[in-house]
Amino acid sequence: MIFDFVSLFPESFTSYLGVSMLNRAKEDGLVSFGFVNPRDYTTDKHRTVDDTPYGGGAGMVMKPEPLFACVEDLLAKSDVSRERTRVILFSAKGKQFDQKDARRLVEDYDRLILVAGRYEGVDERVAEHLVDEELSIGEYVLTGGELPAMIVADSVTRLIPGVLGNAESVETESHTEDGVLEHPQYTKPEEFRGWKVPETLLSGHHGEIAKWRKKNSRQTIGH
Repeated sequence: MIFDFVSLFPESFTSYLGVSMLNRAKEDGLVSFGFVNPRDYTTDKHRTVDDTPYGGGAGMVMKPEPLFACVEDLLAKSDVSRERTRVILFSAKGKQFDQKDARRLVEDYDRLILVAGRYEGVDERVAEHLVDEELSIGEYVLTGGELPAMIVADSVTRLIPGVLGNAESVETESHTEDGVLEHPQYTKPEEFRGWKVPETLLSGHHGEIAKWRKKNSRQTIGH
């Protein structure tokens, strides 16, 4: 999977993507990460990427020209077909991202171009005519789309075959697609500060353990 991050602050990605599972996936050749700054596609001496909104209002809005030039350049240079490429803009009005989306993206596409907005938002013509879809990670406001882009990259990467050491982890987590959260987990010691691991989990009886786990799984909000 190829991830291209479009951001005014590409340096914000390096610390997270350079450690743990994501870095191992990159070193194993299962994913690649590219970073491009729309400011590099401006044509004026001030490298302007934002302007005041028509109709008035507080804040600034990201201009369409640099974003169009940036994304279109990425698409033109790619060896991945347009059909297997998905351009995603992170927006408060986008569809809320969930596990089904993560699986859809990893199964249907080989390249994700993740556009991180800033300021008070992005010119609506970007949403209407440049990107394939808009996603949100929740009903709250962030300073930019960098964190949502990393969240999507993380959740998609861990579904790629070979990334996780234990394939069963992906299978058990797939239950979240049906609105069920995973059961509580315990490890050693058997007793900690007077709090004990449930007896059923210590019994070695796989059937009873499966029943306990099913009983103690929780429905997600909205199901």
